[in-house]
Amino acid sequence: MDSRLEPTGAQGKLDGMLPRLTGRRFQLVYCAVAGLAVVALVAGIMIWRHGKSTHTAAPPTVPVTATEATQRDVPIYYDALGTVQAFNTVAIRAQVTGQIVSIDFRQGQEVRKGDVLAKIDPAPFKANLDQAVAKKREDQAQLVAAEKDLERFTSLVKKNFETQQNVDLQQAKVDQLKATIEADQAAIEAAQTQLDFATIVAPIDGVVGFRQVDLGNIIHTGDINPLTVLTQIKPCQAVFTLPQNDLGPVREAMLHGAVSVLAFDQNDKEQLAEGRLLLIDNQIDQTTSTIRLKAEFPNENERLWPGEFIRIRILIATQRDAVTIPSVAVQRGPDGFYVWVIKPDNTAEQRPIDAQIVSEGAAIALKGLNTGERVVVNGQSRLDAGSHVDIRNQDAPPNPAERQADESK
Repeated sequence: MDSRLEPTGAQGKLDGMLPRLTGRRFQLVYCAVAGLAVVALVAGIMIWRHGKSTHTAAPPTVPVTATEATQRDVPIYYDALGTVQAFNTVAIRAQVTGQIVSIDFRQGQEVRKGDVLAKIDPAPFKANLDQAVAKKREDQAQLVAAEKDLERFTSLVKKNFETQQNVDLQQAKVDQLKATIEADQAAIEAAQTQLDFATIVAPIDGVVGFRQVDLGNIIHTGDINPLTVLTQIKPCQAVFTLPQNDLGPVREAMLHGAVSVLAFDQNDKEQLAEGRLLLIDNQIDQTTSTIRLKAEFPNENERLWPGEFIRIRILIATQRDAVTIPSVAVQRGPDGFYVWVIKPDNTAEQRPIDAQIVSEGAAIALKGLNTGERVVVNGQSRLDAGSHVDIRNQDAPPNPAERQADESK
């Protein structure tokens, strides 16, 4: 055989491997092409779906409650917690010792100044008065006799029938009797005073409290418990405190005239009375950095009662033509106050403002908000910048799910 037609050993092995290498390369190329096709198909489907959702899905609309910012005069109040005090309080005690023979008041009765409250047995005091009167009459009779003797001595001394020494002694006796009569008059007045004290009268107008001594008991001037306590509640007063930082505005308000003070119940819902600021204490409590104040109320309807806790509102000033919004519309963020403003295209805008909360129901927008702009008062928790809103009636109750979302914010 011709050796040129027979492959060598190495050449033969290489020629045998060529078919196998060619088959594996084909498989790799096929797999790569198939993978690229699958990736392209998936990418196309995703792009198609995204494009479809972009063209078909509308942005969500958030239901909210809104109101317009208004312009009006707003009173500025300082709030405090106070205690009602009686205008006057008197413990009715006996000024003489004796047996109570009459009690002329009912517990809780309203009395006037001078009304009889009780009577002590007047017999001992009447006897002392009669004795003092009799003593004065006796001394007056002696004075008359002494004055007549003085006249006789004076006339006799002129005729040298009496000495001047006896005249002087008789003059001294007359002067002594006159002094004794003056002492008798003082004793009569003292006895009359004791007799008057046997009738206990009301020193002021007020309301009688509990009776602490019963009829028939012996009452003493040094008894610990009084007969009763009389309190004057018309007018009445209230004592309260404010932070020392509020002292300046309060003093400034007092310089411009009477400062109005309103009294509310403990729930701060119902107004009980209206009065005026009476005074500011003359020093600051350094322990609490507060200042005490006192207000006075006419209390004609007796809505205030001594010892009652009340809410106090002091009218410091009135902000003229202020831009006002409900206080619930004001939100607090890391950079300060802000509100959600509804633009003319019914989209929401978060806008920072300078605000002053003047009460639970109202706030003043000092800067950043104009009159007539709409602000969200309910539903702020679901808003984002640019959100479309569905404005609902402010008087309509919110959906329970919406209320729960706001409360959980």
